[in-house]
Amino acid sequence: MTRSDTGRLYTVVSYLLWPAFFLGGLVGAYLAFRTSLPLLWFNVVYLGIVILIGVSERIMPYERTWLAHDGETFNDFAHTLLNKGGVQIAAAIGTSFPMAVATVALPLLPTSIHLWPDEWPLFAQVGLGLIVAELGLYVAHRVAHENLSLWRFHALHHSVERLWVVNTGRFHFVDSLFKIVLSQIPLYLLGAPLPVFLWIGAVTAFIGLLTHCNLDVRTGPLDWVLSTPRLHRWHHSRLLAEGNTNYGENLVLWDQIFGTYFNPPRPSSINIGISGRVAKGFLAQIAQPFSARGARQILGRAPTVKEGVQSVPETEEPESA
Repeated sequence: MTRSDTGRLYTVVSYLLWPAFFLGGLVGAYLAFRTSLPLLWFNVVYLGIVILIGVSERIMPYERTWLAHDGETFNDFAHTLLNKGGVQIAAAIGTSFPMAVATVALPLLPTSIHLWPDEWPLFAQVGLGLIVAELGLYVAHRVAHENLSLWRFHALHHSVERLWVVNTGRFHFVDSLFKIVLSQIPLYLLGAPLPVFLWIGAVTAFIGLLTHCNLDVRTGPLDWVLSTPRLHRWHHSRLLAEGNTNYGENLVLWDQIFGTYFNPPRPSSINIGISGRVAKGFLAQIAQPFSARGARQILGRAPTVKEGVQSVPETEEPESA
């Protein structure tokens, strides 16, 4: 593991790298949103940040053993592009549906006042939007850890035994849909404008890349506000007391409020993964949570009596979250 005192330059770079990537991504997003093809150019910026982080991981990794291939690279790419990416594209295309929900629901709210503060500067609206969306993301994420019916889908994300930039988007599509519903519908109901959604998407995209990166970065006071690699490594720990913490996707505000913030003064965990077993192939990983046998494999439970072995009690919790 890189914990080095390899010189003053290394230390300076370790402090600057995270904010440089994050701010660089946001500047790129700003320029992309000003073009006639904002989504195309945003994805060009996103891919550029992925490449830069991937190269940096080879130069100053947090954990050198995570540089080795784990046989999941194809699956990581496929889940990112087809599951997480596909769900996000579908949500963008289907904007009219939640907007229609908002149109019907808003008149039923106990006030006729327009709820969204359109008069605020855009950066303040985005900040408010992040706080609102983050509450939905926090609830969705925490429930996915504490409810076994949802954990079987979310476990795919936690099944990795190394963190690196490419498995950032390794999510089952059911897991992604659940998060989108709980985080975005409230914003539509409040009347948030399209630029707020775009900027929340940009912030989420770049923080997501950076929480998963295998970089030896030092984030200091940022750990109290934002989801950082250090906090997210604790979240991936196999130990329940460590793993059932730091649910925030962008902010750790709700973790601070609800008592799930975890950041002890020692190097964050590299003992990550789940106690159960996730299928090897991409399509098998998609199908696995939908069958009773697959769910038991994910949860790390024994086969049922019908399969020849007595099952373990249904009250058991997943060993990792």
